[in-house]
Amino acid sequence: MDRKHFLLSLLPLGLSFYTKADFSEKGLNLMLPKPKKKIGIIGLDSTHSIAFTKAINTASAGSVYGQFSVVAAYPYGSKTIALSTERIPKIAAEIQQYGVSVVSSIAQLLEQVDYVFLETNDGNLHLQQALEVLRARKPLFIDKPIANSYTDALKIFEAARKYGCPVFSSSSLRYIVGLQDLDKSKVVGADVYSPAVTDPSHKDLYWYGIHAVEMLFALMGPGCITVRTVQESGTSMYIGQWDDGRIASVRGIREGKDDFGGTVFLKDQIVHLGQFMGYGPLLDRILPFFQTGQSPVDERETLAICAFIDAAEQSKLNGGAPVKLQKLGLLGGDVV
Repeated sequence: MDRKHFLLSLLPLGLSFYTKADFSEKGLNLMLPKPKKKIGIIGLDSTHSIAFTKAINTASAGSVYGQFSVVAAYPYGSKTIALSTERIPKIAAEIQQYGVSVVSSIAQLLEQVDYVFLETNDGNLHLQQALEVLRARKPLFIDKPIANSYTDALKIFEAARKYGCPVFSSSSLRYIVGLQDLDKSKVVGADVYSPAVTDPSHKDLYWYGIHAVEMLFALMGPGCITVRTVQESGTSMYIGQWDDGRIASVRGIREGKDDFGGTVFLKDQIVHLGQFMGYGPLLDRILPFFQTGQSPVDERETLAICAFIDAAEQSKLNGGAPVKLQKLGLLGGDVV
């Protein structure tokens, strides 16, 4: 029995209120639910993998989230970082409860999905993994950090242009309460803070302090020219100078009470940033990005974040001496 005659046979079961016109081929198509867009995850060593999957796969059918489904996941992820190797078996078991298949390769994952979350904790792997996705032309979200160096991040954006595949990277702290509501043209400075635990596999700020750096550049823009690091055992301060004379700082917390936040100095007021509200505000940007291919964050800003972190690491190694940021090698001219 073909689809049309099958649906007509359902009339006595409660569909009799449809008119004959409803059962034209067009009418039948309107009645059928639209297939969900399929998302794959690379890296089950991040709690974000579960948070995103739970939000999407338990969403109501009529919601924006309900238009998508996470269907497959490749678990690795770092095989060398202790935190990752501990998490992967647990998260792999949990994610399958949401109907997600755990696959044995990125290639296998790409055959099954329309879009990709790159959630691997290890930024050293991101270039290699991202290239596989970009070559397949699957729109890609890369969770923080985009990489463990400015050089790798730049190669990712260059590959995205080469293959005509959109890519977007951000920390969820870009969307902390109050930040997006500010008039950035009025910002004259900012002092932000976040936890900043480190791991030997990464330059200090790429591992966790990148959350604070993301907030800073969302407020100040990409024009930082130098950074100076003041390093102590329990905290570090990173002081940046922008090309228009503005100064802003990051406090990385490693001891005592930790939290996310900051103070923003504007021409007409001083604003204290609100609470971190979880991953929903970020996911609200990722899903439209998948559909439109338009990143809500300019790649120059993401590269400026990487240039800041690289320079901050060099300043630490140089005993706190100011270090100039690398120029951003972008199409359309270099900027800092």
